[in-house]
Amino acid sequence: MKKLLIFSILTLLSVSYSFAQKDADAKAILSKVSAKYRMYDAVKTDFVFTLDNQQAGVKETQSGTLVARSKSNKFKVTLYSPQAAGKPDVAQEIISDGKTQWTYLKKDNEVQVSNVDNSGEGVNPAKIFTIYEHGYKYLYTGEKKISGNIYQEIDLTPEDDKKSFFKVRLEIDKAKKQIYSAQIFDKNGNKYTYTLKSFVPNVTVADNIFTFDAKAHKGVEVVDLR
Repeated sequence: MKKLLIFSILTLLSVSYSFAQKDADAKAILSKVSAKYRMYDAVKTDFVFTLDNQQAGVKETQSGTLVARSKSNKFKVTLYSPQAAGKPDVAQEIISDGKTQWTYLKKDNEVQVSNVDNSGEGVNPAKIFTIYEHGYKYLYTGEKKISGNIYQEIDLTPEDDKKSFFKVRLEIDKAKKQIYSAQIFDKNGNKYTYTLKSFVPNVTVADNIFTFDAKAHKGVEVVDLR
C-alpha cells in the first residue's frame, strides 16, 4: 500500500456529494495558483505525506521531494524511508520524461517501466498545481489561520462519481498564491494528506534526472510493463 500512496494523492480523486459548483471565487484563486506555477521552468518541493485511518488505528508518515518541469510532463518524485536522523534513505523513485515512466523500488532492487498515461488518469505529481482545470467542480469554503499564515480552503469534487475518493481539499497560502496542502478523503475511511514544506521556483536541473539510469543501480531488475 505504501508504494501507492503518492499515486493515490494525485490520481484517484473522486466525488461523494454533488452540491459543489465551479464558483467564481474558487476559480479566481485557483487560476492565480496555476498561472504562477506556469511562470517557472522547473520547481522543487519537499513534502510530507500522511496516511490516516482513525477507525483502523493507522497513521503513517513519509517524506519526499518532487522536481517537476512545469511546462512539460517531466517529473521526479523521491520518497524516503522513515528514520530518526541522518541523511534520508531513498525508498522509492517515480520518474517520467513525458513518454516513459520508471518506478524504482529500492528494497526490491527493481524498476518497473511503463508508458506514460496521457488519458488524464495517468500519474503525474505535478498535477497538484493545476488539478482543478479538467473534470472537477470546486467550492471556496473560506479562510483559516495556521501559525500566523492565512490559507484559503477549496473543496474539489470530480465530475466522475465512480472513483474511489469522494473529496479533495486544497489549502492555499493566500500571500504566496501557492498550494500548502491537499487532503484526500476516500470511501474506506482513509485520509491522505500531502503538505508542502518548501517550494523552490526556477530550480536548475539537468534534463537527465527525468530518466532512470539502470547502470547506476547495480543488479537492478527491470520489469518492462509496456
